[in-house]
Amino acid sequence: MDSREALVALNLIEGIGPVRVRQLLDHFGEAPRILSASRAELLRVRGVGEETAESIAQWETKVDLAAELKRIEDFGCHILTQADAAYPELLRQIYDPPVVLYVKGELTAPDKNAVAMVGSRTTTHYGIEAARKLAYQLAYVGVTVVSGGARGIDTAAHQGALSAGGRTLCVLGTGINRVFPPENKDLFERIAAHGAVLTQFPFNRNGDRQTFAIRNRIVAGMTLGTVVVEANLTSGALITANFATEYGRQVFAVPGRIDSPRSKGCHDLIKKGAKLCEGAEDVLSEFEYLFPASNRPPSPADTGVLPALALSPNEQKVYDALGKEETSVDEIIRHSGLPASAVSVALLGLEMKRVIKQLPGKLFVRNH
Repeated sequence: MDSREALVALNLIEGIGPVRVRQLLDHFGEAPRILSASRAELLRVRGVGEETAESIAQWETKVDLAAELKRIEDFGCHILTQADAAYPELLRQIYDPPVVLYVKGELTAPDKNAVAMVGSRTTTHYGIEAARKLAYQLAYVGVTVVSGGARGIDTAAHQGALSAGGRTLCVLGTGINRVFPPENKDLFERIAAHGAVLTQFPFNRNGDRQTFAIRNRIVAGMTLGTVVVEANLTSGALITANFATEYGRQVFAVPGRIDSPRSKGCHDLIKKGAKLCEGAEDVLSEFEYLFPASNRPPSPADTGVLPALALSPNEQKVYDALGKEETSVDEIIRHSGLPASAVSVALLGLEMKRVIKQLPGKLFVRNH
């Protein structure tokens, strides 16, 4: 058994988290030696009690490592450990980095310049549009957008980054073979093709309150900063923001309506010192050393246009559905044959590419 397989096995044992594994590695030197240690040897490790020692000593009766390794191979994902160069460097720096990461897709060098974008699952139209546009703008200039794949703001952030042809990473609070929410199956496949879907949880692990909080720590830990787009005062997005603060990373908050409960969490963050975020430039200015203005493409605000970009198949269908007259979203959905969610994403991409423009009343018209 090599170190990678041993770490996968340790990750499968219930109740043994990253901090305990680090203590065991400090004592035994390498992961295979932990699994071959006797109960008496394990009890000599600081912080290891009777129950933990018993679980490790009897690990072969509690977990099926061979089956897990086969699931990894069959699913087409791979494992990253902290010994791998592709393991996110910022994530190594937190107190309890994951022992292993299951990854479908690839983590690349540019992903070290990543920003998290999170928010509520129950959103307003304003929140969804703000998240998509911000993610589009960030991805367009080369920032990797990281989120948690949940309904609402997370989904909008991933969609916006993909619409820009950029990279996005999705951190799951479940096993990598679990699709939650189920309607994001196609989205997760697109993310894996243009970034990565990753998790610290073994196959078949369902999500719960604890696993999603653990997911939030990874989202905050592997990024330069966290943007909260829309959140009420009890939103899990605030947990991510708190982790970011704990790790010494910048927190940004998008302001909203003063009478909307969905804005209360963001406004509270701003009161506590988060940077008010009205656009991508507010984020980029905090990391000027990484994204100097001289190295960035001109923004739409500077030029009024974006360079010509090829339209995606859905964008082409939506463009074709638009006539010379003002067209409503309902008409576009009917003429394009696409679902409402796909039309919404395509309209954002076309608008950001300055191919179409939005008029009052959610009407759209071609620019040419």
